[in-house]
Amino acid sequence: MMLGDATGMVAPYYNMVFAIIAVLLFIKLFSYESKKFGYIKPWRILFIGFILFIIETVMTILRGLGMIKFHPAIFPFFEMVIIAAFIYMLLLQKQFVKTGKKD
Repeated sequence: MMLGDATGMVAPYYNMVFAIIAVLLFIKLFSYESKKFGYIKPWRILFIGFILFIIETVMTILRGLGMIKFHPAIFPFFEMVIIAAFIYMLLLQKQFVKTGKKD
């Protein structure tokens, strides 16, 4: 087996480990009072995109194990929504930094 093939086989698994760690950090972030931490809305939008990433990773693992097959267009759709959420988060943060106003 080539190195690229081996990495492709285990990548979804270590992505899930890192995703679980990141979810725990998001939960810790959201447990703080919003007055104490600041502007939380962009982080919530990023969390939504991150949850979609986790769903996509689980689907990739299931497909790799041969347990279920998905329509080929579903993964690009998830990627598009994740990127749109990230861009929207950045625009909200930019607006907040520029004007100091929360929408």
